[in-house]
Amino acid sequence: MKLMIDTHLDLAWNALSWKRDITLPLAEINRKEAGQTDVPYRGNATVSLPELRRGGLAVVLGTLMGRVPYQVGYQALAASTLDHPSHAAAFGFAQGQLAYYRQLEREGQLRLIRSADGFNAHWQQWERSTDAERLELPVGVIVAMEGADSIVNPEQVGLWFDEGLRCASLVHYGRSAYAVGTGDDGPLTPAGRRMLAEFDRVGMILDVTHLSDLSFFEALDHFGGPLLASHSNCRALVPDARQFTDEQMRRIIARSGVVGVACDAWMLVPGYVRGETKREVVRIEALADHIDHICQLAGNTQHVAIGSDLDGGFGTEQTPVGLDSIRDLQKLDAILAGRGYTDEQIAMIFHGNWSAFFRQHLPATDRT
Repeated sequence: MKLMIDTHLDLAWNALSWKRDITLPLAEINRKEAGQTDVPYRGNATVSLPELRRGGLAVVLGTLMGRVPYQVGYQALAASTLDHPSHAAAFGFAQGQLAYYRQLEREGQLRLIRSADGFNAHWQQWERSTDAERLELPVGVIVAMEGADSIVNPEQVGLWFDEGLRCASLVHYGRSAYAVGTGDDGPLTPAGRRMLAEFDRVGMILDVTHLSDLSFFEALDHFGGPLLASHSNCRALVPDARQFTDEQMRRIIARSGVVGVACDAWMLVPGYVRGETKREVVRIEALADHIDHICQLAGNTQHVAIGSDLDGGFGTEQTPVGLDSIRDLQKLDAILAGRGYTDEQIAMIFHGNWSAFFRQHLPATDRT
């Protein structure tokens, strides 16, 4: 089994907002949710900490989330577990998620990775262990933030970095105080440009996922630090503004960035309608199509990896056939080999590209 790194899992959101005990075996989580109907993905979970270990996922980016809607007429406040009326409230929401990760670290369930030294020590432990021994190891978690609304203002970036946040995006859906995201288009705000300057100053990694086209290009022009796309697919294959165009992919590649491909079915094949299209339309092989497209744009396998977004507001009702658990990502080994990828190239896609990226861009040592 090849070790893997996944750069987008909403672990704390699932635990605190959807009341999932992610320390339990996956089958037990789904058994406990049987008969619950509040959201379509009840009983369809694909991720738990034991399942990550079974799948060889040594390191993941675990998110902090919280939104403050800015667009006129936005009505999600009453319905969404993510939306809050103020940045102070979003701050508190995300701090609670960080506290959850810290408690799981105390319990030995996971290990928070803050530095290249920490990454190396954790990776060596997993690399030297057998599959059976890995079932008892902590999962490595690099803390990331999806949308920056929980950062109250640009001057607070340093506080979050000192508390262990290592990667952040400016916006999720709609408009934020800092940028425009999925479902709309527009430029960065003045506060967003100041935010990027603070990211640059402290060494925060910028996640360009969810940026609208105008905000994307402006962000790359204003930010000189390391960037990645934690969970993004190809607009050339699925024509939707949520995906990146070939031009955007080339800009990421030119900046030595890496793109993590996502597993949400509607992002994998054109014409998929959430809640209507039958699951059988999409197979796990579609994920390899997006991987291959990025490799062709780059001319190598150095800029694509995994950012599954599994259990990110959906479950097996909206994953490709063949992907019933996060450990099924291991099936990509045979799929990519069947398309001519070598064992070394597959290892780069599974973990090597992310390993090189984080070893280069995390702080060298832990900071107090």
